[in-house]
Amino acid sequence: MRVCASPRLTAIEGGALQPVRSDRRLGHVLAARGQIDADGITRVLEHQQTHHVRFGEAAIQLGLITLDDLVDAITAQYGLPHLQPGDHRFSLELVTAFDPCHPCAEQIRAVRSQLIQHWPEPERGQPLMLAIVSPAHGDGRSYLAANLAVSLAQLGRRTLLIDADLRWPRQHHIFGVLDRQGLATVLGGRADRSAVMALPPFGPLHLLCAGGCPPNPLDLLARDTWPALLRVLKREFDAIVVDTPPLANCSDGLGVAQQTGHALIVARQNATRLQGTLDLVNQLRADGVCVMGSVLNAA
Repeated sequence: MRVCASPRLTAIEGGALQPVRSDRRLGHVLAARGQIDADGITRVLEHQQTHHVRFGEAAIQLGLITLDDLVDAITAQYGLPHLQPGDHRFSLELVTAFDPCHPCAEQIRAVRSQLIQHWPEPERGQPLMLAIVSPAHGDGRSYLAANLAVSLAQLGRRTLLIDADLRWPRQHHIFGVLDRQGLATVLGGRADRSAVMALPPFGPLHLLCAGGCPPNPLDLLARDTWPALLRVLKREFDAIVVDTPPLANCSDGLGVAQQTGHALIVARQNATRLQGTLDLVNQLRADGVCVMGSVLNAA
């Protein structure tokens, strides 16, 4: 059986409309992934015409694929970096990559949209660069920083995640990489730009780990090499997200936020003290940092 259909149209850069590439249709994506064969596609098309359902729904009803297969294929179809369930290389905290339909992933994308919409300097071609800050341990800075960076990369933006928490670094654990080189070794003159590592499973996402826990993190972040490094990286990336240590324990995060110029505050419901958050806002504003907003975690 051969089914003929008029070509679908999609918008491309420049506003012109062109036919969708056939290899981006769901059946072809499933076939390329080895999840369905030509005979299966024919059966699905026949079932689709008879029962008036979508291709993926028809394939599930026929028992040819699972729901997980469909989710994986749709994310591949739309060019959305997505991790397979059970991929133990990475932490399950990466909800935006493991389960893009999860309510938390939706909320993080909403934060991303607000940041992009209200970013103050798009007309000057400045990258979205901000520090993720909070008053205390356990507020969720690393979780938000990691998932926000992944969600920005899912838009196709060249994104860099920097772990500037040189006291209690976590990003190397979240992304399952070694922490031998990173920000501390770069600022200490023991590594160069090559310490920035690409993370292909997440699209155009790169990571600069903390590079260990030096005895003098505040001194390292106060060196001229830190703003100089940021100036170099700003020319290479569309977005830079910086994880920081809690402000209640040290002042490192304030120095990081001063260099990024923008900050997003994280507070945890029933845990973060209101006065601590207000003090943090006042400190940031007194240092000339633009507070882009706040996120209430575990609400």
